[in-house]
Amino acid sequence: MVSRTVTGAHYGLRDWLAQRVTAVVITVYSLCIGGWLLLHPHPGYDGWTGLFASNIVRSFSLLFLLCVYFHAWIGVRDIVMDYVKPTIIRLTIHIVVLLLLVLYTIWSVQILWGM
Repeated sequence: MVSRTVTGAHYGLRDWLAQRVTAVVITVYSLCIGGWLLLHPHPGYDGWTGLFASNIVRSFSLLFLLCVYFHAWIGVRDIVMDYVKPTIIRLTIHIVVLLLLVLYTIWSVQILWGM
């Protein structure tokens, strides 16, 4: 009989696909911001403020950040599951990383929408 200890493992296509989709969103956003920087080589405060005054840019930026956080979660979770063997340490790392990513998400919303 196989004894399985629950430590947050999710295997399969869903995580692989999520990693690829988030990578595409991160790439598209980076190319858009890079293109904007090519058109505005030395943006000052007014340039950045003007760019992020648009709800479309703020929404796309939040989507980008959420994708970064989710992409990071999948990567960190997989590395921890592969290399950290003691269950309590693995669960502790998972909880700490997850709480930090939730905190970063809240902070990102506050920054983008000035709450």
